[in-house]
Amino acid sequence: MSNNLALKKGLNVPVKGEAAPVVIKTVSPDVVAVKPTDFTGLVPRLLVKEGDAVQAGSPLMSDKMHPEILFTSPVSGTVQEIVRGAKRKLLAVLVKADAKQEYVDFGKEAPKSAEATKELLLKTGLWGALIQRPYGVMASLDAAPKAIFISAFSTAPLAADVDYVLEGALEDFQAGISALAKVAPVHVSLHKGESAFTKVKDAQLHVVSGPHPAGNVGVQISHLSPIKKGEIVWTMNPVLVAAFGHVINTGKLDLTRKVAVTGPAAGKIGYVVCMPGTPVKEITSVDADVRVVGGDVLSGENLGADGYLGFFQNQLTLLKEGTEREWFGWAKPFRPKVHSSSWCYFSWLTPKKEYEMNTNLHGGPRAFVETKCFEDVTPMDIFPIYLIKACLAGDIEKMEKFGIYEVLPEDLALCEYVDPSKNEIQAYIQKGIDLMIKEMA
Repeated sequence: MSNNLALKKGLNVPVKGEAAPVVIKTVSPDVVAVKPTDFTGLVPRLLVKEGDAVQAGSPLMSDKMHPEILFTSPVSGTVQEIVRGAKRKLLAVLVKADAKQEYVDFGKEAPKSAEATKELLLKTGLWGALIQRPYGVMASLDAAPKAIFISAFSTAPLAADVDYVLEGALEDFQAGISALAKVAPVHVSLHKGESAFTKVKDAQLHVVSGPHPAGNVGVQISHLSPIKKGEIVWTMNPVLVAAFGHVINTGKLDLTRKVAVTGPAAGKIGYVVCMPGTPVKEITSVDADVRVVGGDVLSGENLGADGYLGFFQNQLTLLKEGTEREWFGWAKPFRPKVHSSSWCYFSWLTPKKEYEMNTNLHGGPRAFVETKCFEDVTPMDIFPIYLIKACLAGDIEKMEKFGIYEVLPEDLALCEYVDPSKNEIQAYIQKGIDLMIKEMA
């Protein structure tokens, strides 16, 4: 297995508004939200009621199917509200934070076995940080993963610099890696070898280079250890690996992280120190005509101005809502403010230019045109156009044949960006995954 991976296919989307490595403020939120919707595959069961006092690390809910999987409060305080949606679906548990934080003591002893590592992940509420492939669901308790993959960098548009985000947390990151290595072999991917993580032990290091989506853990897995039918791989966000290591080193659950505030519509660009569940309005100011995306512009979640930072998110991207129509549109011979992945316009003459992109799609869905553009931005050994059509048709046999076990929607996000037919390709892939879970479980 090679330790070096140079990818040629892909595309770096030149969006304006990258965050410089500077902390612009620190937020101690008044109210924090714990959202069960952040965890795919979770059927939540409440363990608290409004008015209950909790500490940082106290259980708020569990999984109905597996009560030992707990989800804990990131702060100490009082349960202020249980937010429900249609059909009483649990949307969030709101905790009003205390002025002085108190923590559950999980002990400072490093796990000595796979069982001890799993037990600590379960009781701290960090089991939900483990994502299981195929399908991108919360890790199964009885699963035996062949490996655990961690991507210590991101190539997504305006993504947070992982080295800066985890600056000073290398000891915690190492503790998390060493504990996870007791469960399965750990693989850590670095970007061009330019990383503080080059000194990490108890893991196999891989140097990965290339344009986006080279930083996607799914792309790395497809080249380093492809997932075959019946095999399972776990992945974990490096920020949450460090949070797990912090529990091991201190006995306290502290989910505080640096969040990159980015995008052409952001009033002030930089990093904000906060924690998941922090209200968006406390992290950054939001105008009425601005969309707040939790994550990157390709595969992030529309949080809304009244939303809360997600459990897995360490980036906010602010974009203007593109409601205006463009005169002559695509028929214009010269469009200097529009980026094109092809040679249709002249953006290829200014490869270093960044664009003030917005949410305007410049048209709507149309006939599905087969072109080579999908293959050009997918550095995986799959046929994306055939996989997409198999998902649309709900053909399980063809989905298996064309690579459904290897992908999540984010891995084909660039296909959606370059698609001349403007199809919602990520939604199609998710539809196929949902069908696989339903029929193959």
